[in-house]
Amino acid sequence: MVTALDHLTEWSAKFGTAGAAVLPCCCGCPARRRPARPESSPLGDACLPGRCGNVKEAARAWLAAADGEAMSVTTPKDPFAVLRTKKYLALLILAAVLGVVISFLIYWLLKLIADIQTWVFTDLPKDLGFHGAPPWWPLLPLAVAGAIVGAVIRYLPGRGGHSPADGFKPGGVALPAELPGILVAAVASLGLGAVVGPEAPAIALGGGLAVLVVKLARRDMPASTYAVIAAAGSFAGISTLLGNPLAGAFLLLEASGLGGPMATIVLIPGLLGAGLGTLIFLGLNAWTGYGTFSLTVPNLPPAAHLDLAQFGWALAIGLAAAVVSFGIKWLALFLRPHVERRLLLLTPLAGLAIAGLAIAFGEATGKPSSDVLFSGQTALTPLLEHAASYTAGALVLLIVCKGLAYSISLSSFRGGPTFPGMFIGAAGGIALSHLPGLPMIAGAAIGIGAMTAGMLLLPMTAVLLTTLFLGTDGIKTMPLVIVAVVVSFVLSKWLAGPPPEPKVPEPEEATVPPQVR
Repeated sequence: MVTALDHLTEWSAKFGTAGAAVLPCCCGCPARRRPARPESSPLGDACLPGRCGNVKEAARAWLAAADGEAMSVTTPKDPFAVLRTKKYLALLILAAVLGVVISFLIYWLLKLIADIQTWVFTDLPKDLGFHGAPPWWPLLPLAVAGAIVGAVIRYLPGRGGHSPADGFKPGGVALPAELPGILVAAVASLGLGAVVGPEAPAIALGGGLAVLVVKLARRDMPASTYAVIAAAGSFAGISTLLGNPLAGAFLLLEASGLGGPMATIVLIPGLLGAGLGTLIFLGLNAWTGYGTFSLTVPNLPPAAHLDLAQFGWALAIGLAAAVVSFGIKWLALFLRPHVERRLLLLTPLAGLAIAGLAIAFGEATGKPSSDVLFSGQTALTPLLEHAASYTAGALVLLIVCKGLAYSISLSSFRGGPTFPGMFIGAAGGIALSHLPGLPMIAGAAIGIGAMTAGMLLLPMTAVLLTTLFLGTDGIKTMPLVIVAVVVSFVLSKWLAGPPPEPKVPEPEEATVPPQVR
């Protein structure tokens, strides 16, 4: 994507070439080369970036002017006119076909990851003669995962996808050469026990595969069409994971920051692809019996009636979740540059550290070490259904071990940040439900929503995911969740501070031509 900053760099690079003239600078500095601009230039006679003058102010002015010009040029008067064209109808048909294909592929990818987890942590120890997985067993697969992911980041194009320590930031399209690295890093991270979720690989692979299929069939499409095709593939991929097309569309829409009438133009193909993709993964469930990847938890006790005490807990948990989320992300960002200096050595060590935390939790509580490992997506259901079997101390230790393993995984492995945060939030809410005034289901719902908002910084998505996950109880507890989500989101933004200003590249010093006397 070409930005105004790219245009600025290109313009600066043209100093001394065609279209440039020796003109006096408006600030009184010696004559130097700068591009001759038309009189209607929004900058007038302001200094261009160079040896003197206010470089940053000139750059900011140029960026603002360029962005304004781009908006005035690219925003049509009737944004929905494209809906009445044959090309858009063809785009919808293509999105429908791609939704079927991508949903089929992502379904089997998720099944492959689940089978790897079962074989590595359950079947393989028995095949080797153990009665069950020994306590030290997680050390082996996580060391292997670290070696694989470290090598992928170091040697393969695309570095295995974006780093989850940067948060949930869908954007861009994975190039065909980057898809193998994303696939290998995702399967190794998710299948061998790293504490990351599958949503980021599902989105990246869905969009990348959709564009790859279209490029193999036809190569003369404009870049804007490729962007919409990639969005359709990403919609289908994330919807297959969440088991709900609306949740997938809502998540990507909020995360991408799209707004205004043009958002509908991009959303419709994605919704169509995800909707038809739903038929595929539901049909595969009926055919194979493997089940769908749904977030709804069955057999939960009914939620209690809301009262003032529960709203007070929602406020407190929202504040705590923001602090915990900030700490997890801070530690991940602190560790990442250290790991990336020596990937092949430190990524396996990171895997061993995660395994050590899981082993420590299992030995201290008698609970399975898998509560600390993996994304927590499948472990959320038994955690809620058997919450009474966890003591408050076990839950606190689970939060500490899972949170540390989460930070290490974000810094070193590849995957998404969503589900581990949801799991930690649920554990925290259940732990606090041992105190007066907070029913268990309400505590879990508040914790899930608050941690999701703190980790993803997507408040509306946090409310939607919590509601879908808890079903009827999610609807009953939605007011509590909204309060906790808003508090967590606002405090998380406050703790994070303002985003860093974009760096304006310093142009090379322009040469002054010799003056003939």
